[in-house]
Amino acid sequence: MTRLSVPDMSCGHCKASVLSALSLLPDTGNVTVDLDRGEVMVSGTTPATDLVGALAQIGFPAKVIAAT
Repeated sequence: MTRLSVPDMSCGHCKASVLSALSLLPDTGNVTVDLDRGEVMVSGTTPATDLVGALAQIGFPAKVIAAT
């Protein structure tokens, strides 16, 4: 499980964009977006750096909070 801080998300469109971008990556597993906390949780084996990179490409800077 990887937990990311994505503070620039603020609406349903942001959530949909994040879900779409991360679902295109291989081995992402389940993606959960919490708009209130500005966090994204991803199960699966995709490296955290790939997740952060995919979000940066769509204009959502992210930081890794935890990766297990």
